[in-house]
Amino acid sequence: QVQLVESGGGSVQAGGSLRLSCAASRVINRNYYMGWFRQVPGKEREGLAAMDIYGTTTYADSVKGRFTISQDNAKNTLYLQMNSLEPDDTGMYYCAAAQITGRIGAAWWLSPVTYPYWGQGTQVTVSS
Repeated sequence: QVQLVESGGGSVQAGGSLRLSCAASRVINRNYYMGWFRQVPGKEREGLAAMDIYGTTTYADSVKGRFTISQDNAKNTLYLQMNSLEPDDTGMYYCAAAQITGRIGAAWWLSPVTYPYWGQGTQVTVSS
């Protein structure tokens, strides 16, 4: 089991940037698929970016080219660099982990059902 703690959320104007961090309680490199998700009230949790155990990344179309997922293996920390933020990016952001060996279909990388471990979330608010 792994515990995840997000930080770095806040309020920013449209066009600004934020970097979210997700500190893991154990080694995640080559052991866990990691993902970032966003949820707004009344909507389903949306997968934004994910990284597999080989370091391959994938992004939702809505954030492709603006968000970057990365990992610091020495710190067991996952990051989400968010640039060119838009008001529609407002929401609660969660990181998630799944201990999966080998490869899974790409369609599962951004699906919340793939991930059993979740952080508590960090709020991002983007004003116009």
